[in-house]
Amino acid sequence: VQLQASGGGFVQAGGSLRLSCAASSRTFSSYAMGWFRQVPGKEREFVASIGKYGTDTLYSDSVKGRFTVSRDNAKSTVYLQMNSLLPEDTAAYYCARTRRTTPRREAVLYDAWGQGTQVTVSS
Repeated sequence: VQLQASGGGFVQAGGSLRLSCAASSRTFSSYAMGWFRQVPGKEREFVASIGKYGTDTLYSDSVKGRFTVSRDNAKSTVYLQMNSLLPEDTAAYYCARTRRTTPRREAVLYDAWGQGTQVTVSS
């Protein structure tokens, strides 16, 4: 599977961005998807995950209440709506696929990764 993330950019604190991740796989609807982020010199950090049906979601404490993950199985696309952005949200954001069907936060469970899209939040 190929994952293509887009939607990153530069935004002021308090602003919003929506990330998209398009998958090439015909089995997109069979698996859960996740979003992670990484700052240079730090480990990749879990952000959000969504189950294959789109009804179950999981968030890191740092983004809960501000970010919303969703998916459109007909379009093989997963989204990350980011509101009330903070400077500490600045990172490269990666979408990923796990072969599990329910949301998961462990990066080791994801076997396919997109190329990343940069989000920069200014104070």
